[in-house]
Amino acid sequence: MIKINRVNSCLKLRVAKYIRLSREDGDDRESESVENQRDIIDNYILEHEELIEAGEYVDDGYTGTNFNRPGFQQMLKDIEEEKIDCIITKDLSRFGRDHIDTGYYLERFLPANNIRYIAIGDNVDTIKPDGLQFLTFKLSFNDYYAQDISNKIKSVKQRKIEKGEYQAGIPPYGYKKDKNIKNHLIPDEYSSQIVKEIFHMYVNQGMSTIKIADELNKRKVEPPAIYLKIPTYMKKPSSNPNGKYVWLRSQIGKILRNEVYLRKCSWKKISKSKS
Repeated sequence: MIKINRVNSCLKLRVAKYIRLSREDGDDRESESVENQRDIIDNYILEHEELIEAGEYVDDGYTGTNFNRPGFQQMLKDIEEEKIDCIITKDLSRFGRDHIDTGYYLERFLPANNIRYIAIGDNVDTIKPDGLQFLTFKLSFNDYYAQDISNKIKSVKQRKIEKGEYQAGIPPYGYKKDKNIKNHLIPDEYSSQIVKEIFHMYVNQGMSTIKIADELNKRKVEPPAIYLKIPTYMKKPSSNPNGKYVWLRSQIGKILRNEVYLRKCSWKKISKSKS
C-alpha cells in the first residue's frame, strides 16, 4: 500500500469514489443524483494528477444516518485489504449525516488506516492543516438536518393519515386498495362480511375469541394469511396437523382491537359511506 505523506501530496494515491443518495435524507434527486456526484468527483480527479481512480462505491437509496450500507461496507473491507489510499465524496453529507459515527470514521478510523479524505463541496481535505477546521460544525449541522428531515417526513405522513389516507403497505383484512384513488381503501366484498360477523359474534352473541376462531374454522373460512395470499402476514404458524393456517384467538383479538374497524383512529374516513 502507498502510504500517505502528509507533507508530499504528489504521491499517486488510489482513490475510492463514494456516492450516496437517499430520499429519506431529503436529497434533491437532480442535484444529488448518482450521475451528478460521479461527474463532480471524476472532474476533481482529472484536475489532480496525484489521484488515480481505484474503484467506485455507490449506495443509492440508503440513508446517511447509519453506516449499514453495502457500498460503504465494501469500501471498508477494501481499506482493510489495503486497496485504497484516499476517499472522495461530493460533500460531507454523502459520507454520512450522523454526527457521532461520521466523526468516528473521519477522525479515528481513516487516520488509523492512513486514508486521506476529501469532501469537495465542503472544502475538506485531511492532507491540509486546516482540512478539518469546520468538520465538527459541519457534522453537527448534517446531524441536525437529518433529524429535521425525519420530523418533516413524519409530519407529512401524519397529515395524510388525518386526511383519511391509508399509509401502510398491506390493506387490513376486510379492505382492499381503491384502484381509482391513491392511498384510499374500500371494503372487500367477501372479507368485510367476515369482519362484520366477528364483531356480531363478539358483541351481540357474547362469544369469546376462542369460540369465534373455532366457529370460523368449522366453517372452513379462509384466515387472512390464506385469503390475502401472504403467508408471512401471520406471525405464528398454525398448529393444525395438516400444516395449514387457521384462525387463532389472538388474530380475532387483533381484529376486535384494530381501530381501523372501530373508526376511532385517523383512518376513520376510509370508505365511510360504504362500510
